[in-house]
Amino acid sequence: MNGFVVEYTLTPPRRGRKAADKPVAVNTGKLPRITRLMALALKFDGLIREGVVCDYADLARLGHVTRARMTQIMSLLNLAPDVVEEILFLPKTVDGRDPVSERNIRRITAIVRWDRQRKAWREMWRGDCKKPTVSRSRRAS
Repeated sequence: MNGFVVEYTLTPPRRGRKAADKPVAVNTGKLPRITRLMALALKFDGLIREGVVCDYADLARLGHVTRARMTQIMSLLNLAPDVVEEILFLPKTVDGRDPVSERNIRRITAIVRWDRQRKAWREMWRGDCKKPTVSRSRRAS
């Protein structure tokens, strides 16, 4: 008679944790809020392009936020590609506030020209101005 022999070992479940099993609490920081919102805007844009959702109103309903808030989040897509990349790769915040506030970034998204967005972004980081200014003139320069 030919047959298979299967051997295995059952270990009884452990009760409680040993001192060595306890996770070590290491504060590795968290991604800045603006980084998370930028990633969310990119994800939402993909969902719209793929036809999973129809428009911002659908996203707002699904996310339990107002359409105005959804528009604020999606306006991040108006930023210059290199600014978007820098936002996505901002360092984690370990202590205190995030280095970049959403309010300041929203001011930059109101700037239409990417070269001016880049300048406002650099000025914000240099500390030349706490709030990047939006040029209201209609002159082309």
